[in-house]
Amino acid sequence: MNYQGLITGIGTFLIIGLLHPVVIKSEYYFGTKVWPLFLITGIAFIGLSLFLTNIAASCLSAVMGFSLLWSINELFEQKQRVEKGWFPENPKKKEKK
Repeated sequence: MNYQGLITGIGTFLIIGLLHPVVIKSEYYFGTKVWPLFLITGIAFIGLSLFLTNIAASCLSAVMGFSLLWSINELFEQKQRVEKGWFPENPKKKEKK
């Protein structure tokens, strides 16, 4: 039996599930100014996927990389959700507008 597809599917599910609260917490504590961190780590994971010989590991690295890139968009959308009152705003955070 080949379990690589199953591993990739479960890993993808977990990566997306993990990044959702990471985006929410990142916006809450740091605002949108952390987007370059998501960009750099996303590119690094995509680059890493090119060099991994294990198919499942390579796929999961690419999924992580592209999910981190997608998280940049979600970070800015999260800011809009906070402005609409859908999520709490951090009273200690002062972001320049």
